[in-house]
Amino acid sequence: MSEGQELNMAPKYNPIEVEKDRYQYWVDGKFFEAKNDESKEPFTVVIPPPNVTGRLHLGHAWDTTLQDIITRYKRMQGYDVLWLPGMDHAGIATQAKVEGKLKEEGKTRHDLGREGFLQQSWDWKEEYASFIRSQWEKLGLGVDYSRERFTLDEGLSNAVREVFVSLYEQGLIYRGQYIINWDPSTQTALSDIEVIYKEVQGAFYHMKYPLKDGSGHIEVATTRPETMLGDTAVAVHPEDERYNHLIGQKVILPIIGREMEIVGDEYVDMEFGSGAVKITPAHDPNDFEIGERHDLERVLVMHENGTMNENAAQYDGMDRFECRKQIVKDLQEQSVLFDIEEHVHQVGHSERSDAVVEPYLSTQWFVNMKPLADQAIALQETEDKVDFVPDRFEKTYLHWMENIRDWCISRQLWWGHRIPAWYHKETGELYVGRAEPSDKENWVQDEDVLDTWFSSALWPFSTMGWPDEESYDLNRYFPTDVLVTGYDIIFFWVSRMIFQTKHFMDSRPFKDVLIHGLVRDAEGRKMSKSLGNGVDPMDVIDQYGADSLRYFLATGSSPGQDLRFHWEKVEATWNFANKIWNASRFVIMNLDGFQYEDIDLSGEKSVADEWILTRLNETIEQVTHNIDRYDFGEAGRQLYNFIWDEFCDWYIEMAKLPLYGDDEKAKITTKSVLVKTLDDILRMLHPFMPFITEEIWQHIPHEGESITVKAWPQVDSTYNNQQSRAEMERLVSIIRSVRNVRAEVDTPMSKEIKIAIKAQSEDVVKELVRNQVYLERFCNPEELTIKTDLKVPEQAKSAVVTGAEIYFPLEGLIDIDEEITRLREELNKWNSEVERVQKKLANENFVNKAPEAVVQEERDKEKDYLEKQKAVEARIAELENVR
Repeated sequence: MSEGQELNMAPKYNPIEVEKDRYQYWVDGKFFEAKNDESKEPFTVVIPPPNVTGRLHLGHAWDTTLQDIITRYKRMQGYDVLWLPGMDHAGIATQAKVEGKLKEEGKTRHDLGREGFLQQSWDWKEEYASFIRSQWEKLGLGVDYSRERFTLDEGLSNAVREVFVSLYEQGLIYRGQYIINWDPSTQTALSDIEVIYKEVQGAFYHMKYPLKDGSGHIEVATTRPETMLGDTAVAVHPEDERYNHLIGQKVILPIIGREMEIVGDEYVDMEFGSGAVKITPAHDPNDFEIGERHDLERVLVMHENGTMNENAAQYDGMDRFECRKQIVKDLQEQSVLFDIEEHVHQVGHSERSDAVVEPYLSTQWFVNMKPLADQAIALQETEDKVDFVPDRFEKTYLHWMENIRDWCISRQLWWGHRIPAWYHKETGELYVGRAEPSDKENWVQDEDVLDTWFSSALWPFSTMGWPDEESYDLNRYFPTDVLVTGYDIIFFWVSRMIFQTKHFMDSRPFKDVLIHGLVRDAEGRKMSKSLGNGVDPMDVIDQYGADSLRYFLATGSSPGQDLRFHWEKVEATWNFANKIWNASRFVIMNLDGFQYEDIDLSGEKSVADEWILTRLNETIEQVTHNIDRYDFGEAGRQLYNFIWDEFCDWYIEMAKLPLYGDDEKAKITTKSVLVKTLDDILRMLHPFMPFITEEIWQHIPHEGESITVKAWPQVDSTYNNQQSRAEMERLVSIIRSVRNVRAEVDTPMSKEIKIAIKAQSEDVVKELVRNQVYLERFCNPEELTIKTDLKVPEQAKSAVVTGAEIYFPLEGLIDIDEEITRLREELNKWNSEVERVQKKLANENFVNKAPEAVVQEERDKEKDYLEKQKAVEARIAELENVR
């Protein structure tokens, strides 16, 4: 036997047995480790690091399966592949999980103190990181564990500190008061993209603010009456003739009695509402900007936990929503509130806690985004741009970058990268640095940590050893080649990696970014705990195996589109794997000691041999092309059709003739073709279904340790034979026609029938006679006649194939009227095809602009359809004469 070839293959496909222990074999063999082989071109992918908050879901399985396909494919193509794994500390998400666990024990993080809480968080991380690794193993992911990273490990922490300090020194990080998104539940700031907007039934509350001089009032409206207590102005458009005479005058804030100025600002929309807007600079981002322009006081009326503070007068201590109810009641009693207009509007909720987010004036750390965004936008105008797949997502990315606001990066948490800023205990002086102050007893470090996206934005280069510019991995494997991720985190992550990498590495982080959608249930709904429609990928694997899940995930959608999960489709992929297993067992059982060294394709080949090798070449070309363009669905379809329809259903059946015959040379050729074709099939299928392909490959004659490091199949033009391809397609059409006719008249294959074939030329006659052995084997004729001048039987069923007509003299088994009806339906089909192709060929744009080969293909179709149309018309006429 050949190297590594095993003797016995289980009679039935059992994915659990096939997949057991195989992953460890790959890891022990170090097949997934980047080799630093400078004779090979590097190819790099960094895994989108999953959060250490729990187990992986179907979206992770989909995302990582696509990456595994790409990296296995590139490894087989001869690249030095690095697929770098890692995980994300996930900041607020992980802290919430740990605090939830403590709550169950009747504790809070404050009971443990910062250090004790962080130790609990590290314990949580270790527990869930091991879960995630076990899931990677179950999925068969070929990651390089020797380079695994974590966003809070020492190296990445150094990178985060270097970036923070550098941006601060460049004036791109600053600390200041600004309106931020505040989560009163977790009591931390949120970035814009951590806010989820939901439709909520609310209201517009219309109020009258009296003018100080007693001459009247001005009408304003709000959806948040509780914030009116922080109003410090009313704004109108300076060109609004209704109000511009009031600019500079005073109004009185109801309840509080505060005098406020009426200011003119072009931000105000004269067409909306009354055209007058109450200004609350400490509780609204647009009002904050107006307040900056007019030097307005900022009055904060809430505590960080969402209760009203001392500036809220008699409402001090009330929950913000209770305050809303009470203040509405009080304003109605004072006749200030004159109308409540029901209104459904979008309200921001915390992505993590689901609390209603409060726009809130706070002192936070920010990144000045415009210079960074401008660099990233300019990058997309160069040859070294990031290519989005599908390219429509580039517009989504650019729109966000062009309209970006400064990024609030501080979070009021304990778990994360603590901000490298210190305040002098006596003077209040601020120090930002790469190292602690030397006299650290006089300094206190900022309590806040950085937004988790700050560290993950550095992932493509921090994981390679940066800021050590001498790092071997950084110089060899950066920039990366492709990022695979969902469209839902283009803003969260993709954009931030691009601008941070451009700024610090003067490079794009990756050449391509492949965007996929979301996994939805069979009805198209997003999977969620509330709907109870989630599916654990590990449950799918336990039932059908990783290969079936992977193949379904990879081929069930096109780039950028959502994927609907169907158990039936996973089962269908299991059936596909089972088909491959059974076909492979047939090949192996008929090799009779045949070894890799015995492969010999130089002998005389049958039409079936030449056809399958030609189709193998075409399939290699098509699959390679589609994987290169990330169209895994089309690549999978081409593989499926070739394996199931052509190799299993046709070639293997035809191979039985020489295998069970007496011609030893034909046996060797057939075995050689079987092994060659199966070997290339397994290699093409390997990135999609790694376990079953490795298992089968180890049983067939082969060279090498593992299919994971075998070369990707190459097109061999010496095996291209278009004549044999055409001959085989005609044979298949004839055999299918015979089977169809037998089914129509309920005549089993075991019963011999007379078959007459009228060929359109002597060449077709010679071809069919040459391949008569297949017609006899698969059509089971009592008598087979092949002629050009055939006398057509009067009472017979018929079928038309390219280049020939087939007749079945079945006296007493057919109804002539029914046969004429069937033929007229067939004629309608050919009439439609002729009309379609002739319309296409009459289109000058198509004829002049399409490639000549494409135009010629349509002309060939026209000729074929016209021949079939003519043959059916003639047969109808013959039968009508008989009738």
